[in-house]
Amino acid sequence: MKKELKQEYIFNKVPTNLLWNSISTADGLAEWFADDVDVEGDKFTFKWETECQTALLKQSRVGVYVRFHWLDDDDAKTFFEMRISVDELTRDVILTVTDIIDSDDFDDVLGLWNLQVDVLKEKYGV
Repeated sequence: MKKELKQEYIFNKVPTNLLWNSISTADGLAEWFADDVDVEGDKFTFKWETECQTALLKQSRVGVYVRFHWLDDDDAKTFFEMRISVDELTRDVILTVTDIIDSDDFDDVLGLWNLQVDVLKEKYGV
């Protein structure tokens, strides 16, 4: 059974254009999400030490969000998305991660997102 993981991460006063670059480009994603990223059209191949996985960029809106679907997932409705917003009151930049995953993997996937986003936060001194 699939479950939606939705987690918000606050990036105090980080410019949205810098965060956008980190979630939407091969170089940006390779700094925190994977060891290396290759892009061919709408296909993003993410490489880690011993693993390689390809995702299709399904939707994006420049400066706002990117939505990917892992090609090895047979369920066409699954995706992971990274969305940037700005809190109107505090002006903090918020990165919201949404990931549709197997419910059995929820805790592991949440832990992985937390670790990866911590790397991104460290890059920006947050």
